[in-house]
Amino acid sequence: MIELRSLLSGVMKPGRYSGGEWNAIAKDWDKARLRFALIYPDAYEIGMSNMAIPILYDILNAQADVLAERAFAPWPDMESALRSRGMPLFSLESRRPLKEFDVIGFSLGYELTYTNMLNVLDLSGIPPLASERNNKHPLVIAGGTCCLNPEPASDFIDLFVVGEGEEVVLELVELLRENKGRDRQELLRLAAGIPGIYVPSLYDVEYGEGQFCRILPRVPEARPSIKRRIVDVLPPPFTRPVVPYLEVVHDRAAVEIQRGCSRGCRFCQAGIAYRPVRERPQDGVVQAVGELLHNCGYSEISLVSLSTGDYPDIQDLVFKLVQEYGQENISLSLPSLRFDTSSVKLLESLPDRRKMGLTFAPEAGTERLRRSINKSLSQDEIAATAATAFERGWLSLKLYFMVGLPGETDEDVAAISEIVRLIRQTARTVAGKQPNLRVSASTCVPKAHTPIQWLPQAKEEALQPRLEALRASLRRQGAQFSWHDPRVSLLEAVMARGDRRLGQVIYRAWRSGCVFDAWSDQFKFDRWLAAFASCGINPGSYAHRQFALDEPLPWGHIETGVSLSFLKSELKKAQQDKETPDCRYGECHLCGFQGRVQACKQKLASPLPLKSR
Repeated sequence: MIELRSLLSGVMKPGRYSGGEWNAIAKDWDKARLRFALIYPDAYEIGMSNMAIPILYDILNAQADVLAERAFAPWPDMESALRSRGMPLFSLESRRPLKEFDVIGFSLGYELTYTNMLNVLDLSGIPPLASERNNKHPLVIAGGTCCLNPEPASDFIDLFVVGEGEEVVLELVELLRENKGRDRQELLRLAAGIPGIYVPSLYDVEYGEGQFCRILPRVPEARPSIKRRIVDVLPPPFTRPVVPYLEVVHDRAAVEIQRGCSRGCRFCQAGIAYRPVRERPQDGVVQAVGELLHNCGYSEISLVSLSTGDYPDIQDLVFKLVQEYGQENISLSLPSLRFDTSSVKLLESLPDRRKMGLTFAPEAGTERLRRSINKSLSQDEIAATAATAFERGWLSLKLYFMVGLPGETDEDVAAISEIVRLIRQTARTVAGKQPNLRVSASTCVPKAHTPIQWLPQAKEEALQPRLEALRASLRRQGAQFSWHDPRVSLLEAVMARGDRRLGQVIYRAWRSGCVFDAWSDQFKFDRWLAAFASCGINPGSYAHRQFALDEPLPWGHIETGVSLSFLKSELKKAQQDKETPDCRYGECHLCGFQGRVQACKQKLASPLPLKSR
């Protein structure tokens, strides 16, 4: 076990590494047959806000002979302290070196954490390259939305879990339990037989004329395609999460009230990754909130969903929670609400609502472009929603937009400023006051398995003049403006649409000192460019190239459940500025799930009543 006192005396935020938090599970190391280290490859404050880690932590530790502990990417000061002392990275619960665990499990939710993943392995004394590991090393596995295109990280991962992990992780535990001590390669071949598991070393990749051609299985156990695992009925939510000692990004308890979204925004990978929609029953949510309050002591509960306002009878659920727990002075947060008057009225019913500002995501400046991305929202709806908010006392709004959307023009970006002007005018008319408006713009990243996966990302030289003009216009209006660095978005697009050749680039970037690439003060774009150049790879060939509709895609062997024909039809509609209505409130659009998943069968058998979008 690691002695912490001297190690932590010289680092910022030692609470990131001390462990011992409320609800942390410390099991007997010697009595465990299997030992998992669950890692989110970013700082503690980010990783402790991730919902995947606590779900798996709870499931694994519920097994009598399995031990699961946590670790996160150490900040550079901690990395320096570990390296200078020759000490390995360790888990928070037992302070055991990570190399002593049987399985290292990474949650990969963001492509720019890949270098952190390599750093964690290296600091643990585990070779970052899967080809250099042997029977003495832990099995390195990964899950999360990045696994919808696992190829860029395939050089480093022994096996990927594609899709939702609640069921497949127990199938993997059973296989490891029965075959512990078996040769590593034999074990991987057995694991490849579990649906949803992808073992990249069992496949060959072919390229031709500088482009990806195909992926071929090398052994019988390797399936030609990997189907995403889907939990048909959501289990009860976990209600005893570890309570961090220091403030984290989402410093509150959370209950996932539903999974999936049927809105069909054409840029949104999460809308594909979590289909179909599955709701948790109201009684289960109410009970879970009570257990969280008892087990954790939080005063704020977040009702989590990709589109919280679409939860059936959400107003009734909020009323029940206020009635049941209002005396405990709780506050409720509802992330991911649509920009409409019903959302404002819903927020009006929350206890302690005056403490919060309103956050909405119109995404695009003009109605035409919003139709193109299937984000139905008219200027009249924006004005009406703003008026409703100001009438009820809100004067602080944050608005999220995207730039570089397919088909975008200078006029579409300039229209963002017109929306701000409209909202300001509405505030003066309704409330007689100036609102506090914050506007944020991120660059569109065409991601795998979305309708825009074939389209090129907008180049920085096209984006910068639009962003500068928008910044100047918003400054004149007194609105605060922030935007995502287009260079970071370029790297996101490269990794999102890349193939296995990017492994050498990631490795060289990490070796040159690239870590915490998602943090603006740590991002080293020049070193990334040098890594691309040294490998003879042009990042624009991934980010800025338009893929042909009939060409093989590096992620084509991953089946999400949404058909390629549906994605192509949605792309065509996007190019024609046509909307696709939400299938929860109307007809099925034959995306690929119909008849295959119980949740969609239920929707088809008894569709929800028609509802205006």
